[in-house]
Amino acid sequence: MINTVITIIYLLAVPLLVMRLSYRWKWIEKVSPMTVLYVIGLVVANLIPEGNPVFNLDADTNTLFSNVAVPLAIPLMLMGCGLGHWEVGKAFKVFISGLLAVLIVSVAGFFIFRPAGESQEFAQISAVATGIYTGGIPNMGALKQAVGMPNETYLYITSYDLIVTGIYLVFVIVFGKRVFRWLLPPRDRINEPSEQMSESDATEDGRIRYFDRLHRKGSFISIGLTLVIAAISYCVALWVGKGEGPNMTVLILLLTTLAIAASFLPSMKQQQHSFDLGLYCVYVFCLAIASACDVRKMDIAGSLPILYYLGFIVLGSLVLQILFAKMLKIDGDSVMVCSVALINSPPFVPLAAALLGNRNIVVLGITIGLLGYMLGNYIGIGLYHLLLLL
Repeated sequence: MINTVITIIYLLAVPLLVMRLSYRWKWIEKVSPMTVLYVIGLVVANLIPEGNPVFNLDADTNTLFSNVAVPLAIPLMLMGCGLGHWEVGKAFKVFISGLLAVLIVSVAGFFIFRPAGESQEFAQISAVATGIYTGGIPNMGALKQAVGMPNETYLYITSYDLIVTGIYLVFVIVFGKRVFRWLLPPRDRINEPSEQMSESDATEDGRIRYFDRLHRKGSFISIGLTLVIAAISYCVALWVGKGEGPNMTVLILLLTTLAIAASFLPSMKQQQHSFDLGLYCVYVFCLAIASACDVRKMDIAGSLPILYYLGFIVLGSLVLQILFAKMLKIDGDSVMVCSVALINSPPFVPLAAALLGNRNIVVLGITIGLLGYMLGNYIGIGLYHLLLLL
């Protein structure tokens, strides 16, 4: 019980404290509060001994917060952003370029890293890996069953994916905005003045100074609507899951659809604080996932070719996607959010949007992630049979 209370206070208070300190210490603004929270979480997870009598996090409570924060963040952020200028054509173009990048690199990596005499096993690995980086973790279990992957290999992929995507997430948090905006054209924000974060609302890294406005009546309206949307979405996703947990595709799809519909309600017009509250949930989520990342418990030495292959897919697809974006003249913000949606899955899109300080990108990123969720199983199974033929 004491550990549960400590964990709750830690996850709710530390993000608030970091935000408050960032007003005084400019270096926090420069590296972004997310980076600071991620470092704090990694320190707690890896440097504090287990069973510490003074400070010991409850794993179940930490998992609960990381699972709940995103379903709350998505509707809050969507209800607080402008949706009138979203471009369907751009979403399709960005998604196809990201999808092709993952497929090309996955096939190339199959021939580079495949051990001699293990074509079928590595084809299974390629299928599951492609499903992960186009559809997300929920597709992983389905693809494992579809291609007949052994449990041991599946555990290796799970462990290595945590390492690779964790490193990539650190890169996105620390360097992502600068790198993508430096390499690619800036996002076109013409005719979108009402949807942008004003200088008085956001700091240089996109963080919103929202704590001074939490007392507003609109905050309670936003929270109430969000709880209703999250409850409906979860119940439907749980029903579709048929006793195996909530169906993540259905959950994200319903959260997005209902939040977009709610954003057009008269009471939600110009509700800046809704986006701000969602941003706070993202900070809680960031701290929770970092606090659960204990590298001491990961089986790193199991089968290194799999680790090299997953790293090759993430790095190679990123490079290739940037090259495609240069040819197609896609802006850096769209490419970054697409990459995060495919590699880290849609729940990380609000985090990417917060890093970019670009609320208009949320719908684009979640849509790309959902397309990946829906197509990931088909792509993975198709690639498996293609590689066996080759």
